[in-house]
Amino acid sequence: MQTQNKELNFEGQNIFIGIDVHLKSWNVSIFTENLHHKTFQQPAVAEVLSDYLRLNFPNGIYHSVYEAEFSGLWIHYKLKGLGIDNIVVNPVDVPITGKEKMHKTDKVDSNKLGRSLRSNELQGIFTPSQETMENRSLIRVRGSIVKDLVRLKLRIKAMLYYYGIKFPNEFQKSSTHWSNRFMNWLKEIRFQYDSGTSALNFLINQAEQQRALLLITTKKIKALSQSEAYFKKMELIRSVPGIGMITGILFLIEIEDIKRFENEDKFASLIGIVPNCHSSGEVERKGEMTPRGNNFLRTALIECAWKAASIDPALSKAFSDYCKRMDSNKAIVRIARKLSNRIYTVLKNEIKYEPRIVKLHLQTK
Repeated sequence: MQTQNKELNFEGQNIFIGIDVHLKSWNVSIFTENLHHKTFQQPAVAEVLSDYLRLNFPNGIYHSVYEAEFSGLWIHYKLKGLGIDNIVVNPVDVPITGKEKMHKTDKVDSNKLGRSLRSNELQGIFTPSQETMENRSLIRVRGSIVKDLVRLKLRIKAMLYYYGIKFPNEFQKSSTHWSNRFMNWLKEIRFQYDSGTSALNFLINQAEQQRALLLITTKKIKALSQSEAYFKKMELIRSVPGIGMITGILFLIEIEDIKRFENEDKFASLIGIVPNCHSSGEVERKGEMTPRGNNFLRTALIECAWKAASIDPALSKAFSDYCKRMDSNKAIVRIARKLSNRIYTVLKNEIKYEPRIVKLHLQTK
Protein backbone atom coordinates (compact mmCIF):
# COMPACT_ATOMS: atom_id res chain seq x y z
CA MET A 1 0.00 0.00 0.00
CA GLN A 2 1.31 3.43 -0.94
CA THR A 3 1.94 5.88 1.86
CA GLN A 4 1.83 9.63 1.66
CA ASN A 5 5.14 11.44 1.31
CA LYS A 6 5.13 13.52 4.47
CA GLU A 7 7.81 15.86 3.13
CA LEU A 8 5.36 17.24 0.56
CA ASN A 9 3.05 20.01 1.66
CA PHE A 10 0.86 21.96 -0.73
CA GLU A 11 -0.99 23.84 1.98
CA GLY A 12 -2.59 27.00 0.59
CA GLN A 13 -1.82 26.07 -3.03
CA ASN A 14 -4.56 25.61 -5.62
CA ILE A 15 -4.69 22.43 -7.68
CA PHE A 16 -6.89 22.46 -10.78
CA ILE A 17 -8.37 19.29 -12.29
CA GLY A 18 -10.11 18.98 -15.64
CA ILE A 19 -12.16 15.78 -16.04
CA ASP A 20 -13.42 14.41 -19.34
CA VAL A 21 -16.14 12.04 -18.17
CA HIS A 22 -17.02 8.72 -19.81
CA LEU A 23 -19.07 5.76 -18.65
CA LYS A 24 -16.20 3.48 -17.61
CA SER A 25 -13.22 5.83 -17.41
CA TRP A 26 -12.23 9.47 -16.91
CA ASN A 27 -9.48 11.41 -18.59
CA VAL A 28 -7.94 13.67 -15.96
CA SER A 29 -5.61 16.65 -16.42
CA ILE A 30 -4.03 18.17 -13.32
CA PHE A 31 -2.56 21.66 -13.18
CA THR A 32 -0.79 23.49 -10.39
CA GLU A 33 -0.85 27.27 -10.31
CA ASN A 34 2.16 27.38 -12.64
CA LEU A 35 2.58 23.97 -14.29
CA HIS A 36 0.77 21.19 -16.07
CA HIS A 37 1.40 18.22 -13.80
CA LYS A 38 -0.03 15.24 -15.67
CA THR A 39 -2.81 13.91 -17.91
CA PHE A 40 -3.90 10.32 -17.34
CA GLN A 41 -6.83 7.92 -17.56
CA GLN A 42 -8.46 6.42 -14.48
CA PRO A 43 -11.56 4.37 -13.60
CA ALA A 44 -14.81 6.32 -13.29
CA VAL A 45 -14.50 6.38 -9.49
CA ALA A 46 -14.28 9.64 -7.55
CA GLU A 47 -12.36 8.05 -4.67
CA VAL A 48 -9.51 7.07 -7.03
CA LEU A 49 -9.03 10.71 -8.00
CA SER A 50 -9.30 11.89 -4.39
CA ASP A 51 -6.64 9.38 -3.24
CA TYR A 52 -4.29 10.46 -6.06
CA LEU A 53 -4.61 14.14 -5.14
CA ARG A 54 -4.02 13.57 -1.46
CA LEU A 55 -1.02 11.37 -2.17
CA ASN A 56 0.67 13.73 -4.63
CA PHE A 57 -0.63 17.12 -3.46
CA PRO A 58 -1.23 16.77 0.29
CA ASN A 59 -3.09 19.62 1.98
CA GLY A 60 -3.71 21.36 -1.35
CA ILE A 61 -6.90 23.20 -2.24
CA TYR A 62 -8.52 21.07 -4.95
CA HIS A 63 -10.70 22.53 -7.72
CA SER A 64 -12.24 20.35 -10.42
CA VAL A 65 -14.56 20.72 -13.40
CA TYR A 66 -16.42 18.49 -15.83
CA GLU A 67 -19.02 19.05 -18.55
CA ALA A 68 -22.72 18.47 -17.95
CA GLU A 69 -23.62 15.52 -20.13
CA PHE A 70 -25.06 12.02 -19.70
CA SER A 71 -23.53 11.53 -16.25
CA GLY A 72 -25.72 14.08 -14.53
CA LEU A 73 -24.65 15.44 -11.15
CA TRP A 74 -23.78 12.34 -9.14
CA ILE A 75 -20.06 12.94 -9.83
CA HIS A 76 -20.43 16.51 -8.57
CA TYR A 77 -22.05 15.40 -5.31
CA LYS A 78 -19.39 12.73 -4.86
CA LEU A 79 -16.45 15.07 -5.44
CA LYS A 80 -17.91 17.72 -3.14
CA GLY A 81 -18.36 15.09 -0.46
CA LEU A 82 -14.68 14.17 -0.81
CA GLY A 83 -13.59 17.77 -0.21
CA ILE A 84 -12.98 18.73 -3.85
CA ASP A 85 -14.42 22.08 -4.93
CA ASN A 86 -16.13 20.98 -8.14
CA ILE A 87 -18.17 22.86 -10.72
CA VAL A 88 -20.20 21.55 -13.65
CA VAL A 89 -20.15 23.57 -16.88
CA ASN A 90 -22.23 23.75 -20.04
CA PRO A 91 -20.06 22.28 -22.85
CA VAL A 92 -20.83 25.20 -25.18
CA ASP A 93 -19.44 27.66 -22.63
CA VAL A 94 -15.96 26.14 -22.56
CA PRO A 95 -13.43 28.25 -24.52
CA ILE A 96 -11.94 26.31 -27.44
CA THR A 97 -9.23 27.14 -29.97
CA GLY A 98 -9.34 26.39 -33.68
CA LYS A 99 -6.63 23.76 -33.23
CA GLU A 100 -8.67 22.00 -30.53
CA LYS A 101 -11.69 21.91 -32.84
CA MET A 102 -9.62 20.20 -35.52
CA HIS A 103 -7.86 17.81 -33.13
CA LYS A 104 -10.44 16.66 -30.58
CA THR A 105 -9.47 13.85 -28.22
CA ASP A 106 -10.26 12.98 -24.63
CA LYS A 107 -6.82 14.20 -23.61
CA VAL A 108 -7.35 17.53 -25.39
CA ASP A 109 -10.77 17.93 -23.74
CA SER A 110 -9.52 17.32 -20.20
CA ASN A 111 -6.56 19.66 -20.78
CA LYS A 112 -8.88 22.34 -22.08
CA LEU A 113 -11.10 22.07 -19.00
CA GLY A 114 -8.23 22.14 -16.51
CA ARG A 115 -6.50 25.04 -18.23
CA SER A 116 -9.71 27.09 -18.47
CA LEU A 117 -10.49 26.41 -14.81
CA ARG A 118 -7.04 27.65 -13.77
CA SER A 119 -7.52 30.80 -15.88
CA ASN A 120 -10.88 31.46 -14.19
CA GLU A 121 -12.66 31.35 -17.57
CA LEU A 122 -15.42 28.96 -16.52
CA GLN A 123 -18.71 29.59 -14.79
CA GLY A 124 -20.48 26.60 -13.33
CA ILE A 125 -24.15 25.88 -13.87
CA PHE A 126 -26.54 25.89 -10.93
CA THR A 127 -26.43 22.53 -9.16
CA PRO A 128 -29.59 21.70 -7.20
CA SER A 129 -29.74 19.44 -4.19
CA GLN A 130 -29.99 15.66 -4.46
CA GLU A 131 -33.59 15.85 -3.18
CA THR A 132 -34.55 18.35 -5.87
CA MET A 133 -32.95 16.20 -8.57
CA GLU A 134 -34.96 13.16 -7.50
CA ASN A 135 -38.16 15.24 -7.36
CA ARG A 136 -37.41 16.38 -10.91
CA SER A 137 -37.12 12.77 -11.98
CA LEU A 138 -40.66 12.09 -10.73
CA ILE A 139 -42.07 15.03 -12.70
CA ARG A 140 -40.13 14.12 -15.85
CA VAL A 141 -41.15 10.46 -15.67
CA ARG A 142 -44.77 11.59 -15.64
CA GLY A 143 -44.07 13.69 -18.73
CA SER A 144 -42.62 10.63 -20.47
CA ILE A 145 -45.68 8.57 -19.55
CA VAL A 146 -47.97 11.26 -21.00
CA LYS A 147 -46.01 11.26 -24.28
CA ASP A 148 -46.10 7.45 -24.47
CA LEU A 149 -49.84 7.44 -23.84
CA VAL A 150 -50.43 10.01 -26.59
CA ARG A 151 -48.41 7.88 -29.03
CA LEU A 152 -50.44 4.77 -28.13
CA LYS A 153 -53.73 6.60 -28.63
CA LEU A 154 -52.56 7.77 -32.06
CA ARG A 155 -51.50 4.22 -32.98
CA ILE A 156 -54.90 2.85 -31.97
CA LYS A 157 -56.76 5.44 -34.04
CA ALA A 158 -54.39 4.93 -36.98
CA MET A 159 -55.15 1.20 -36.90
CA LEU A 160 -58.89 1.87 -36.91
CA TYR A 161 -58.58 4.25 -39.85
CA TYR A 162 -56.32 1.81 -41.71
CA TYR A 163 -58.97 -0.93 -41.57
CA GLY A 164 -61.92 1.38 -42.19
CA ILE A 165 -63.48 0.98 -38.74
CA LYS A 166 -65.85 3.88 -38.11
CA PHE A 167 -66.66 5.43 -34.75
CA PRO A 168 -70.27 4.98 -33.53
CA ASN A 169 -72.44 8.12 -33.42
CA GLU A 170 -71.95 8.47 -29.69
CA PHE A 171 -68.17 8.81 -30.21
CA GLN A 172 -68.13 11.16 -33.20
CA LYS A 173 -66.78 14.01 -31.04
CA SER A 174 -63.13 13.63 -30.01
CA SER A 175 -64.04 14.85 -26.51
CA THR A 176 -65.83 11.54 -25.95
CA HIS A 177 -62.78 9.46 -26.79
CA TRP A 178 -60.78 7.53 -24.18
CA SER A 179 -63.58 7.42 -21.65
CA ASN A 180 -64.38 4.06 -20.03
CA ARG A 181 -67.27 3.60 -22.49
CA PHE A 182 -64.96 4.30 -25.42
CA MET A 183 -62.37 1.83 -24.13
CA ASN A 184 -65.08 -0.84 -23.71
CA TRP A 185 -66.18 -0.25 -27.31
CA LEU A 186 -62.57 -0.68 -28.50
CA LYS A 187 -62.34 -4.02 -26.71
CA GLU A 188 -65.48 -5.28 -28.49
CA ILE A 189 -64.01 -4.67 -31.97
CA ARG A 190 -63.36 -7.86 -33.90
CA PHE A 191 -61.31 -8.11 -37.08
CA GLN A 192 -61.80 -10.73 -39.78
CA TYR A 193 -58.85 -12.70 -38.45
CA ASP A 194 -57.65 -13.28 -34.91
CA SER A 195 -54.22 -11.73 -35.56
CA GLY A 196 -55.79 -8.32 -36.27
CA THR A 197 -57.92 -8.45 -33.12
CA SER A 198 -54.89 -9.47 -31.07
CA ALA A 199 -52.82 -6.60 -32.46
CA LEU A 200 -55.48 -4.05 -31.44
CA ASN A 201 -55.87 -5.61 -28.00
CA PHE A 202 -52.12 -5.40 -27.41
CA LEU A 203 -52.26 -1.65 -28.06
CA ILE A 204 -55.33 -1.26 -25.83
CA ASN A 205 -53.60 -3.15 -22.98
CA GLN A 206 -50.53 -0.93 -23.29
CA ALA A 207 -52.70 2.19 -23.20
CA GLU A 208 -54.50 0.98 -20.08
CA GLN A 209 -51.19 0.24 -18.37
CA GLN A 210 -49.92 3.72 -19.21
CA ARG A 211 -53.14 5.25 -17.87
CA ALA A 212 -52.70 3.36 -14.62
CA LEU A 213 -49.09 4.53 -14.33
CA LEU A 214 -50.15 8.10 -15.08
CA LEU A 215 -52.72 7.97 -12.29
CA ILE A 216 -50.14 6.67 -9.79
CA THR A 217 -47.49 9.25 -10.69
CA THR A 218 -50.03 12.08 -10.61
CA LYS A 219 -51.07 11.07 -7.08
CA LYS A 220 -47.41 11.00 -6.04
CA ILE A 221 -46.86 14.47 -7.47
CA LYS A 222 -50.00 15.80 -5.79
CA ALA A 223 -48.74 14.50 -2.44
CA LEU A 224 -45.36 16.14 -3.10
CA SER A 225 -47.02 19.48 -3.90
CA GLN A 226 -48.86 19.33 -0.57
CA SER A 227 -45.73 18.54 1.43
CA GLU A 228 -44.25 21.07 3.85
CA ALA A 229 -41.42 21.94 1.45
CA TYR A 230 -43.76 23.13 -1.33
CA PHE A 231 -47.20 23.85 0.13
CA LYS A 232 -46.84 27.62 0.73
CA LYS A 233 -45.03 28.22 -2.56
CA MET A 234 -47.71 26.24 -4.39
CA GLU A 235 -50.35 28.61 -3.06
CA LEU A 236 -48.35 31.54 -4.40
CA ILE A 237 -47.57 30.19 -7.85
CA ARG A 238 -51.07 28.82 -8.44
CA SER A 239 -52.48 32.30 -7.90
CA VAL A 240 -50.87 33.19 -11.25
CA PRO A 241 -53.42 32.66 -14.07
CA GLY A 242 -52.86 29.56 -16.16
CA ILE A 243 -50.74 27.73 -13.58
CA GLY A 244 -52.15 24.39 -12.42
CA MET A 245 -50.96 21.77 -9.97
CA ILE A 246 -48.59 19.94 -12.32
CA THR A 247 -47.06 23.06 -13.89
CA GLY A 248 -46.83 24.74 -10.50
CA ILE A 249 -44.78 21.98 -8.88
CA LEU A 250 -42.74 21.67 -12.09
CA PHE A 251 -41.69 25.32 -11.84
CA LEU A 252 -40.91 25.12 -8.14
CA ILE A 253 -38.75 22.03 -8.54
CA GLU A 254 -36.90 23.27 -11.62
CA ILE A 255 -36.27 26.69 -10.02
CA GLU A 256 -35.51 25.38 -6.50
CA ASP A 257 -34.53 28.86 -5.19
CA ILE A 258 -36.00 31.98 -6.83
CA LYS A 259 -33.51 34.17 -4.96
CA ARG A 260 -30.68 32.97 -7.17
CA PHE A 261 -32.07 35.19 -9.95
CA GLU A 262 -31.16 38.86 -9.72
CA ASN A 263 -34.11 40.07 -11.77
CA GLU A 264 -36.90 39.08 -14.15
CA ASP A 265 -34.54 39.03 -17.14
CA LYS A 266 -32.26 36.45 -15.50
CA PHE A 267 -35.28 34.31 -14.70
CA ALA A 268 -36.58 34.56 -18.28
CA SER A 269 -33.12 33.58 -19.51
CA LEU A 270 -33.30 30.32 -17.53
CA ILE A 271 -36.61 29.49 -19.21
CA GLY A 272 -35.28 30.47 -22.62
CA ILE A 273 -37.82 33.12 -23.62
CA VAL A 274 -35.35 35.87 -24.40
CA PRO A 275 -34.54 36.69 -28.04
CA ASN A 276 -31.26 36.10 -29.83
CA CYS A 277 -29.34 39.31 -30.41
CA HIS A 278 -26.85 40.05 -33.21
CA SER A 279 -25.26 43.49 -33.38
CA SER A 280 -22.42 45.00 -35.36
CA GLY A 281 -21.58 48.68 -35.37
CA GLU A 282 -24.80 50.65 -35.43
CA VAL A 283 -26.89 47.69 -36.58
CA GLU A 284 -28.68 45.62 -33.94
CA ARG A 285 -30.98 42.71 -34.77
CA LYS A 286 -33.13 40.71 -32.39
CA GLY A 287 -34.24 37.30 -33.60
CA GLU A 288 -36.32 34.40 -32.37
CA MET A 289 -36.14 32.83 -28.92
CA THR A 290 -32.72 31.66 -27.85
CA PRO A 291 -32.20 27.88 -28.17
CA ARG A 292 -30.66 27.93 -24.70
CA GLY A 293 -32.87 27.46 -21.69
CA ASN A 294 -34.83 24.89 -19.76
CA ASN A 295 -37.00 23.09 -22.33
CA PHE A 296 -39.30 21.67 -19.65
CA LEU A 297 -40.08 25.13 -18.28
CA ARG A 298 -40.36 26.77 -21.70
CA THR A 299 -42.85 24.18 -22.98
CA ALA A 300 -44.92 24.38 -19.80
CA LEU A 301 -44.89 28.18 -19.79
CA ILE A 302 -46.10 28.45 -23.39
CA GLU A 303 -48.97 26.05 -22.62
CA CYS A 304 -49.87 28.07 -19.52
CA ALA A 305 -49.72 31.29 -21.53
CA TRP A 306 -52.51 30.10 -23.85
CA LYS A 307 -54.69 29.38 -20.83
CA ALA A 308 -53.76 32.63 -19.07
CA ALA A 309 -54.55 34.71 -22.17
CA SER A 310 -58.13 33.44 -22.06
CA ILE A 311 -58.82 34.01 -18.35
CA ASP A 312 -56.71 37.00 -17.24
CA PRO A 313 -58.09 40.39 -18.40
CA ALA A 314 -54.72 42.14 -18.67
CA LEU A 315 -53.08 39.29 -20.56
CA SER A 316 -56.14 38.83 -22.76
CA LYS A 317 -56.01 42.47 -23.84
CA ALA A 318 -52.24 42.31 -24.40
CA PHE A 319 -52.64 39.19 -26.54
CA SER A 320 -55.31 40.85 -28.69
CA ASP A 321 -53.09 43.90 -29.19
CA TYR A 322 -50.10 41.73 -30.17
CA CYS A 323 -52.20 39.74 -32.64
CA LYS A 324 -52.99 42.92 -34.57
CA ARG A 325 -49.36 43.19 -35.66
CA MET A 326 -47.97 39.64 -35.53
CA ASP A 327 -48.83 35.95 -35.78
CA SER A 328 -50.60 34.45 -32.75
CA ASN A 329 -47.73 32.01 -32.13
CA LYS A 330 -45.33 34.93 -31.78
CA ALA A 331 -47.84 36.85 -29.69
CA ILE A 332 -48.16 34.01 -27.20
CA VAL A 333 -44.39 34.06 -26.61
CA ARG A 334 -44.72 37.66 -25.44
CA ILE A 335 -47.59 36.64 -23.17
CA ALA A 336 -45.36 33.86 -21.82
CA ARG A 337 -42.74 36.47 -20.97
CA LYS A 338 -45.32 38.52 -19.07
CA LEU A 339 -46.39 35.35 -17.29
CA SER A 340 -42.80 34.57 -16.28
CA ASN A 341 -42.55 38.08 -14.80
CA ARG A 342 -45.63 37.38 -12.71
CA ILE A 343 -44.25 34.05 -11.51
CA TYR A 344 -40.97 35.70 -10.55
CA THR A 345 -42.74 38.50 -8.68
CA VAL A 346 -45.08 36.34 -6.60
CA LEU A 347 -42.31 33.93 -5.60
CA LYS A 348 -39.70 36.61 -4.91
CA ASN A 349 -42.01 38.88 -2.91
CA GLU A 350 -44.11 36.04 -1.46
CA ILE A 351 -47.40 37.71 -2.36
CA LYS A 352 -50.31 36.22 -4.30
CA TYR A 353 -51.09 37.55 -7.76
CA GLU A 354 -54.17 39.71 -8.28
CA PRO A 355 -55.47 40.61 -11.77
CA ARG A 356 -54.84 44.35 -12.09
CA ILE A 357 -57.73 45.29 -14.38
CA VAL A 358 -60.30 43.43 -12.25
CA LYS A 359 -58.94 44.97 -9.05
CA LEU A 360 -59.10 48.48 -10.53
CA HIS A 361 -62.68 47.86 -11.73
CA LEU A 362 -63.82 46.78 -8.27
CA GLN A 363 -62.25 49.83 -6.66
CA THR A 364 -64.21 52.19 -8.93
CA LYS A 365 -67.57 50.55 -8.22
